[in-house]
Amino acid sequence: MPANPRPTMPDRVNVLLIGGGGREHALAWQIKQSSRLGRLWVDPSANAGLRAMGTPCPEPISKPAMFRLNRWCDKEEIGLVVIGPEAPLADGWADDLATETRLVFGPGRAGARLEADKGWAKEIMRSASIPTAEGRVFKERGPAIAYAMSREEGCVVKASGLAAGKGVIVCRTPEAAVEAVEMMMGDPERHTQGSFGAAGDTVVIEELLLGQEMSVLAFVDGRSIWVLDPCQDHKQVGEGDVGPNTGGMGAYCPTPLATPEIMSRIERDVLVPTIDALRREGIVFRGVLYAGMMLTTGGPKVLEFNCRFGDPECQPLMARLQGDLLEVLWATAAGQLNELESGLESDPRTACCVVLCSAGYPGSITKGHPITGIEDAEAEAGSGETVIVFQSGTTIDPRDRVVTAGGRVISVTALAADLATAQDLANRAADKIEFAGAFFRRDIGSRVMNPIS
Repeated sequence: MPANPRPTMPDRVNVLLIGGGGREHALAWQIKQSSRLGRLWVDPSANAGLRAMGTPCPEPISKPAMFRLNRWCDKEEIGLVVIGPEAPLADGWADDLATETRLVFGPGRAGARLEADKGWAKEIMRSASIPTAEGRVFKERGPAIAYAMSREEGCVVKASGLAAGKGVIVCRTPEAAVEAVEMMMGDPERHTQGSFGAAGDTVVIEELLLGQEMSVLAFVDGRSIWVLDPCQDHKQVGEGDVGPNTGGMGAYCPTPLATPEIMSRIERDVLVPTIDALRREGIVFRGVLYAGMMLTTGGPKVLEFNCRFGDPECQPLMARLQGDLLEVLWATAAGQLNELESGLESDPRTACCVVLCSAGYPGSITKGHPITGIEDAEAEAGSGETVIVFQSGTTIDPRDRVVTAGGRVISVTALAADLATAQDLANRAADKIEFAGAFFRRDIGSRVMNPIS
């Protein structure tokens, strides 16, 4: 990307939003409210809800078609490209699409390594003395298995590459850790590949941290940092945090875990040192820095970094956000966060997001099931309450029906005076939506309302 893109934001900005899931639907919902939006173009793969908010780009959005896409962006005078998912960021799309007159919200390939290469991210954290779990990186199966067998305590085995949020396995015994390594790395002697493909060629084995998890996201323009209200995500598929990890079953915002003291420590000991460490590597990071934190008895420690908005954290964040998101996205991409005259405020209400999933998720699923009840869900809100239905894995079938098209299908986000009320409202609204095999967790937020002693 250009080293210092500094164009002045025009009165009207044409935007291309890349990505087709619930995160992108929430971003589009906010972008559409900006008085400075010209035309919003969306990914041809956009879900049914997102597609209704913009015009599908007529060009294929892929690495091989990047020349055509750039030419199309020039023709349509795209001033800002917003990249939602991690895979295109890791593949360097931000570098490919940025010009002297076109900004891209999202880090280049080098900055996206924070998420795409967990082994490298560990090295960055060590170099900057960032508090994180002790761990080792393995590129070969044999040493990884030997290390897993030698551990007397529980550990976490992670695929170093991108695995759609599912490449983390908590192991309570050495046998479970060995099984996780074998599953991720495969068996070269039998010519079998790991379950996550190339993402599992390298694994990270870490100590098992105990405590409450928290997601801290911040806009970063290369120098300035703007921390958003922290969220708490719920990764495991089953209520009570049981079962395999998923891409995210729900989240709420803000979390009462985020005391002023804790947030000050995270900004001072994690966010600022990370950006400084990247700069020492010659990397100017512009986009969203997502720090997955564990609040341990020894203080907050980093579980992982992401280089984009989380999904589903983005949904409650966008539901609460007040102000012009488009201005902030532009300023972040231009390196001008500190020049904004007005910032982003948050709705004082709590937002709780529950994700309706297809039967079988996070394993194999079937698609094409008609979805009903979306309008009924949004009508469930009472006085002083709001329900927003963001679509994730949906599409339009030949009969013009909204149907399922993925594992995570619908993100129901409710805003209410407090977390308990927001959780109840989100659950009641989710009950109004029906499709074959639909299920969701009803306990999003219960970790802090009913903490385990």
